[in-house]
Amino acid sequence: MPAQPHFRRVIRIGPVRVGTYYDSRGREKHTAACTAPRCGFSTDYDSRAAAELAARTHRCSVR
Repeated sequence: MPAQPHFRRVIRIGPVRVGTYYDSRGREKHTAACTAPRCGFSTDYDSRAAAELAARTHRCSVR
């Protein structure tokens, strides 16, 4: 079972949280995940700018 990543530089943009972590191969990755109930939006990116752009443009389909 893989270990849970330790997130750093976590910011919140609306309901979406953006965090940075190192994957199992030691590469820096960035995640954007929505915290709204029943939304389910979560993606990984190679650049911080891409993750923040996804957070800014995300619209929850569940309202």
